[in-house]
Amino acid sequence: MSDALTEIRPGTGKPITLSERAALRVNEIVASEGAGVMLRVSVSGGGCSGFQYGFSLDDTRAPDDVVLERAGATVLVDSVSAMYLEGAEIDFVDDLIGASFKIHNPNAVASCGCGTSFSV
Repeated sequence: MSDALTEIRPGTGKPITLSERAALRVNEIVASEGAGVMLRVSVSGGGCSGFQYGFSLDDTRAPDDVVLERAGATVLVDSVSAMYLEGAEIDFVDDLIGASFKIHNPNAVASCGCGTSFSV
């Protein structure tokens, strides 16, 4: 059994996953925040490809949130954004371009060069 906890949305069978690197980075970020703070990942209209990913800190879990937990880190995804993230992996990369969360989204048919916006 993998140590990556994923949540499968009813009827889809496609989990959203959280990589170990992303979990470690979430833990680093929230360590300086108050107790109960989690990373929220969202999808909204905009960006150069039609939709864009958003990352924010949140201390409130909505009843319909998808909750991802790994290595002590908690990531929330609202139910509407979860539809666009079915089968996606939330990762963290640190390379020459910079350090950032990166979403490997199988639903995206195109994305911008920086990887923060996509189209379906």
